[in-house]
Amino acid sequence: MFSRNLLIFVGVALFIALTFTAITMSSRESLPTGGMERISIFFIAPVQQSVTAVIRFTQNIWYTYFMTVTAVQENIELKQQISETQEIKNRYEELELENLRLKKFVNFTSQVPGSYVAAQIIARDPSPWFKTLMIDKGLKDGLSEGSPVVVSEGIVGQIINVSNNSSRVLLIIDQNSAVDALVQNSRVRGIVKGNNDDNCSFVYTLRKDQVNEGEIIISSGLDKVFPKGLKIGRILNVTKVHSKLFQDITIETFVDFDKIEEVLVFKKF
Repeated sequence: MFSRNLLIFVGVALFIALTFTAITMSSRESLPTGGMERISIFFIAPVQQSVTAVIRFTQNIWYTYFMTVTAVQENIELKQQISETQEIKNRYEELELENLRLKKFVNFTSQVPGSYVAAQIIARDPSPWFKTLMIDKGLKDGLSEGSPVVVSEGIVGQIINVSNNSSRVLLIIDQNSAVDALVQNSRVRGIVKGNNDDNCSFVYTLRKDQVNEGEIIISSGLDKVFPKGLKIGRILNVTKVHSKLFQDITIETFVDFDKIEEVLVFKKF
C-alpha cells in the first residue's frame, strides 16, 4: 500500500509531465490529431487556463500595488515641493513689502535732510497705560535720549531710554507725550497730546482761531525735538465751547502704530 507522500509525489510528477507534453504539442505548427494527445489536452487545458488566470491576476495585483505605492510616494514629494514653493513665495512677498517700505524711507530722507539710523522694532509695551516700543539700535549706533523717531508717514515718537544695543521709544499717542505743532494751512499753533489710544488731542488752540476738520497737523520745530514740517495727523473733529478759552480738537495720526516694523531715528538734530 502506497504511502500518502508517495501518491502526492506521483501526482505532481504526472501533472508536470502532462503539462510539459501539452506545451510541447501546442508549439507545433499543426494541431495534434492523435487520440492520446487529445486526451492529454482535454485534462491539461483547464489546468493551464486556471494557472494562466492566476498568474495574470497576480500580475494585475502586483501592478496595482506598485502603481499605488508609486502614486503615494509621488504625492508626498509633490506636497513637499508645494510647501517649499509656498515658503519661497512667502519670503519673496516679505522681501517685496520690505523693499517698498525701504523705498519710502529713501524718499523721506531725500526730502528731510539729516543723519538717520534705520532700526527694527523688537518689542512693544503690553501695558495699556504706556505706549512705548523697543528698537534694536542704541548708544553704539550714535543714538541718545530725546532722538526723534519717524517713518515716512509721519512722527512715531522719541527715545526716552537708551542702552548700548537697544532703545525705548515713547510714542506720540502716549499720555505723557507732547509735540509742539501747527495747522499746515492756517499756521495755527497748538500741542499734540497723546490719549493712550489711536487718536491724539490738539490742545491749547484758542477758541477764536479758525480750525477745520480734515486739515493736516505738522510739527513746528519749536520744541527742539522734532524737525519742522514733519506730518503728525489729520483733524477729525473740532468742538468750540463758549465757556472755554481753548477748542477741543481730536486728530487722527498718519502712523498706524500697530503695523510699523522699521523706523528711522535722527542721530543729531
